[in-house]
Amino acid sequence: MKGIKFLTVIIAGFVFIFTSCVKDLDTVPIDEDVITSEDIFDDPEAYEQVLAKLYAGLAISGQEGPAGDADIGGIDEGFGQYLRGYFYHQVLPTDEAVIGWDDQTLRDFNYQAWSADDVFVMAMYSRIFYQIAACNDFIRETSDEKLDERGIEGELREDIQAYRAEARFLRALSYWHALDLFGNVPFVTEEDGIGAYHPPQTNRPELFSYIEEELLEIEDNMAAPNEVEYGRADRGALWTLLAKLYLNAEVYTGQDRYSDVITYTEKIINEGGYSLEDEYEHLFLADNEALNEIIFGIRYDGDRTQTYGGTTFIIKAAIGGEMSATDLGVDEGWGGLRTTGPLYDLFDDEADPRGMFFTEGQQKEIESISDFAHGIAVQKFKNLDRQGNPGSNAVFPDTDFPMFRLADVYLMYAEANLRGGGGSETTAIDYINELRERAYGDNSENIVAADLDLSFILDERGRELYWECHRRTDLIRFGKFTGGDYLWPWKGNTQSGIATDSKYNLFPIPDADMTANPNLTQNTGY
Repeated sequence: MKGIKFLTVIIAGFVFIFTSCVKDLDTVPIDEDVITSEDIFDDPEAYEQVLAKLYAGLAISGQEGPAGDADIGGIDEGFGQYLRGYFYHQVLPTDEAVIGWDDQTLRDFNYQAWSADDVFVMAMYSRIFYQIAACNDFIRETSDEKLDERGIEGELREDIQAYRAEARFLRALSYWHALDLFGNVPFVTEEDGIGAYHPPQTNRPELFSYIEEELLEIEDNMAAPNEVEYGRADRGALWTLLAKLYLNAEVYTGQDRYSDVITYTEKIINEGGYSLEDEYEHLFLADNEALNEIIFGIRYDGDRTQTYGGTTFIIKAAIGGEMSATDLGVDEGWGGLRTTGPLYDLFDDEADPRGMFFTEGQQKEIESISDFAHGIAVQKFKNLDRQGNPGSNAVFPDTDFPMFRLADVYLMYAEANLRGGGGSETTAIDYINELRERAYGDNSENIVAADLDLSFILDERGRELYWECHRRTDLIRFGKFTGGDYLWPWKGNTQSGIATDSKYNLFPIPDADMTANPNLTQNTGY
């Protein structure tokens, strides 16, 4: 698929944004200028183009670059981009970051004090279900019946079947985000068609089973690992999503599935053909595309996929104080994101280059969230290539976001082994030591069996994966996200941190959807 990194098409005319209460969409538009699905798919090239739009839904915010013709309304287009919203929800409520801005309720993420009328919660929820709606429509329009009606045969039909499997993967990915963030959500598939009705609410065990069954059903229809161009999902991405689903199964369903984590991490490691990148830093640079460690990435190009979300946000919001924006390959810093002392302290040895921090002019203690000098600055993601050259555009970085990568798979295997899922302790230790040898450059900081426990795993995940949108899910799985077992600055809206209510393990169903759909019951405590 040429240019999946770059190509989007205007499909707003046929992608009906998922809401709980909609007008009747089963009619032919009166306006002759309105584009429908039937119009679009009359063109055989549209199938590839619309699939590109589904991938672009994770990367950008609309149809016309960084501002204009947004996919969702009610929020600034940059603030409402999918990856940026996911970062808010997965990183800001944890020890990984505070944000200095006072935009509406944004700091409530640091405080674990959000509510059901939070505009940023609503934006993430809307993004997830817009993506699901878009996938549903593509899947609906690529059924055998539809393809027969259009006389689609031969190689194109075979390609479309592969595209359809990828769309189902992308829908499963967004439903996993819904499961993890919101729990008990409205549920619609391509089988429901389009029209006016109130979607039923599913629950976590049911949605877990649906995602699992979808992924298992399409596994053989996905390309083998590394057989499609970088940026498209293949069987390796599917296995990784299954492994992450199973790793958190006890949270989602009350039943552990650690043996399945071992099964799928072994498939990734043994059959995927992936390998660790030699230099950790390379994973977060402007030329990180197609690194063999990245199993599934969200692609960016400064000239063709422009957004104020994505890695533009992650890089620029982290630059402030005495930092130089040009040293990181961009035109300016936004002075927002820093990390906390507890995360910084995980890197107790300056020889570990994974701790890519900027300390000049910064203090570890965060007395004031609004003061960028309070907290340790992070320069993990950069718009520079491996030779130190800036990316193609100083305003919008080329840096891709590694949603799934092999290092995470190694750590999942080790954790599942520790939690009784089977596998080999020796192998688990070997995988962790591969990560540490890459970090330190030798085996001087390798661990032995006596060092390997769950606390070590959580800390090592913090060192290896910080700011990659895993931390909230990890802390919940380890029982340290809410409550008082683990505190960090400004948790609970106090400088030293206090225990928080367990209701914050889930985000609320937004008030707007609760009002629109009588089938919905709010998550406990909201």
